[in-house]
Amino acid sequence: MPYKIGLVGKPSVGKSTFFNAATMNSVDEGNYPFTTIDPSVGEAYARVECAAPDFGETCDPRNGFCVEGNRFVPVKLVDVAGLIPGAHDVKGLGNKFLSDLNEADVLIHVVDFSGETDIEGEPTEGHDPREDIDFLEEELDRWYLEILEKGVERFESKRQKKEVKLEEELAEQMSAFRIGKNRIKRVILETGLEMDPDTWDQDQRKKVAREIRLETKPMIIAANKMDKEKSQENLEEIRSDPEYEHLDIVPVSAHAEKALKNADEKDVLDYTPGAEGFEMNEEVSEEQRKALEKIEEFLDEFGGTGVQKSLEKALFEELGLMAVFPGGADGLGDRHGNILPDVFLLPEGSDAQDFAYTIHSDLGEGFIHGIDVRENQQIGSDTELSHLDVVEIVSSN
Repeated sequence: MPYKIGLVGKPSVGKSTFFNAATMNSVDEGNYPFTTIDPSVGEAYARVECAAPDFGETCDPRNGFCVEGNRFVPVKLVDVAGLIPGAHDVKGLGNKFLSDLNEADVLIHVVDFSGETDIEGEPTEGHDPREDIDFLEEELDRWYLEILEKGVERFESKRQKKEVKLEEELAEQMSAFRIGKNRIKRVILETGLEMDPDTWDQDQRKKVAREIRLETKPMIIAANKMDKEKSQENLEEIRSDPEYEHLDIVPVSAHAEKALKNADEKDVLDYTPGAEGFEMNEEVSEEQRKALEKIEEFLDEFGGTGVQKSLEKALFEELGLMAVFPGGADGLGDRHGNILPDVFLLPEGSDAQDFAYTIHSDLGEGFIHGIDVRENQQIGSDTELSHLDVVEIVSSN
């Protein structure tokens, strides 16, 4: 599981409920600040179409599982400790939050769209969810700006003695964000600035920091508690606000997802994560029936609980990942006869040799050629792969 999704948000918004619903782990849930003190790490799953049915086969997953042609691929989900405004100044959990957060490749910001928790995570009424969205973005931007300023100081100090390149010094200072010099240079030039920080004013420095943050910490908003009328009003208002056009907002009821998975485990109903409905298996009490009817109404309106959709949007749309299956031109089974036991997530634009290295470094180092199993055609090391490709790697190792 090379990719890690960071679950973030202020206290008491249902973040731990989302985590439990996505992973079916059990972490403390409560309507009080800092229920989560240390990050909880669990296994969540992203759906992709299984390639096996295209070949008239049934797969045998080594990791994850397959349901009705949907392959569920494991990814890491981290419920990061609660954040309050001022984290970049080491308030609240401060540096610990930022350190834990930096391990994530993409963020899901869980926001209480009902407006029933204030900026500190305390119960209230009429709170504007935009304040929560703003506070996290502002905290992250200030964090990035502080590190950018240190990189600029590093550049200024060195260039008094020798010729140095700004992008190289910034990349070295910001290496924890996994951004290279070429990407940093592109970000600066795309903002219309010169490669000389002496020509930047403070607002321009903030803009560079923000653009680097957007590049390295993509984020979606999980609009939680969407089963409440006020949440739906807030969603409509925020989606029409041009200030938030850069964010993908997913309507979510983490509570509904968890309830459905619990009922599925008890064989009360059949539910597949991310599905738009469920099927009852047995009679339930009047109280249970009314609760399930409300959940059914939510699924009908929003096309699911939003938990699975949030995970998949984060991975496939924000990170731009694709799924590729290792297979053989002479058969999809491994040496034990298991059909398509593995599937790997790679960045869009990855080529056949990248895929070989993803499977195992020895395969990458000894790469001879690949075979597109669908087309039964040999491909070279630099052949770009596509989502749901099935590829055999021929290697000298």
